[in-house]
Amino acid sequence: MEFSREKIRQIRNLMLLAAALTLVIIYSEKVLRGAAFAFGILRPFIYGGGVAFVLNIPMKLIEEKLLGRWKKKSAQRWKRPLSMVLSIAVIVLVLAVVVGMVLPQMAMTAAEVGRKIPVFMEQVMVQFERLAEDEPMLAEWVSKLESMEFNWDSILENVVHFLKNGAGNVLNSTFNVAGSIISGVVNGAIALVFALYILAQKERLANQGRRLISAYLPTRVGDKIQEICSLLYRNFSNFITGQCLEAVILGAMFVIFMSIFRMPYAVVVGVLIAVMALIPIVGAFVGCGVGAFLIMINNPLQAVWFVVLFLVLQQIEGNLIYPRVVGNSVGLPSIWVLMAVSIGGSLFGVAGMLLFIPLMSTGYALLRESVNKRNALKAKNREREKKETDKANPEESRPKEGKTKD
Repeated sequence: MEFSREKIRQIRNLMLLAAALTLVIIYSEKVLRGAAFAFGILRPFIYGGGVAFVLNIPMKLIEEKLLGRWKKKSAQRWKRPLSMVLSIAVIVLVLAVVVGMVLPQMAMTAAEVGRKIPVFMEQVMVQFERLAEDEPMLAEWVSKLESMEFNWDSILENVVHFLKNGAGNVLNSTFNVAGSIISGVVNGAIALVFALYILAQKERLANQGRRLISAYLPTRVGDKIQEICSLLYRNFSNFITGQCLEAVILGAMFVIFMSIFRMPYAVVVGVLIAVMALIPIVGAFVGCGVGAFLIMINNPLQAVWFVVLFLVLQQIEGNLIYPRVVGNSVGLPSIWVLMAVSIGGSLFGVAGMLLFIPLMSTGYALLRESVNKRNALKAKNREREKKETDKANPEESRPKEGKTKD
């Protein structure tokens, strides 16, 4: 049995792929270590790519809508730098407004809690004394605790031993934290500079990527890779836009309804929930906890009503707004949005929630395209087979005449 050159090449590629997968499985531990080492080196550049991707969304909007009328050649030179500066300024301004509104209120609340804790403890002690008077058994337990003798020398010796041994650990931890902070600042600066370079030359980099794919990969494979990359870019952009829009809608709903029901801290809680809602599905619950705590300091009953209001609005947001706004923005049905959030959160936490929705949307689009093509091809083949059968047996294909009665 002779094989064609194309068949031999396919068999060779399959053998090489099987050998590579076998080596990866055998040396999986070393492969994972190497991948972690490579990720540590490339981390600032990966973060820079992510920052560039996020900044490109408002920058593209500013460049096309706000500065789209700049047609002169002299103005074109300043169009890209100005749009970059404006996009960074918009994001910094939003962060400054959020931090400026939330942090002072949190500081005031913490100070108020500090003032109310002694009063709260006095009330607890009064209630405890009343309970001890009503329950003789509880008073007996308290008297037993008071009569217990403690070996203070042994306790003091253990404390001194802990301080001696723990001082070195605390010092090492301090150095580690300081090193992590310095490393984070350096990596952040490198990532920001790298992101600015990407944004300044994004068309050139995209053209170089297409030329690289075209040079080293077959045409069909290269076209498919470019199609997948374009689909990923569109889905991630739409997801980020939809997620921000959904967060703004949810925050506005809380501000409006809390103002209607005269609940305190309406603007602060609305902004906080809007920021936390950027984390899909579960982020708003964190904002609810903080908001309930803020309201509870002034009025515990209002905090209960706030939780009820949150549950109602969360049902509206989770069943109507989120699947429609975010799901439609990435072309993913509601059930698959919920599945992506669940799977991504179970595997990789918050990062998995943010990444799995556009990834699953891309996989869903590719699978839908493949299924439609295969079904269309099968339908065409069935129609062709039917025509061939009709040509081979023309008498069977004719409609039979009904019998006439004599």
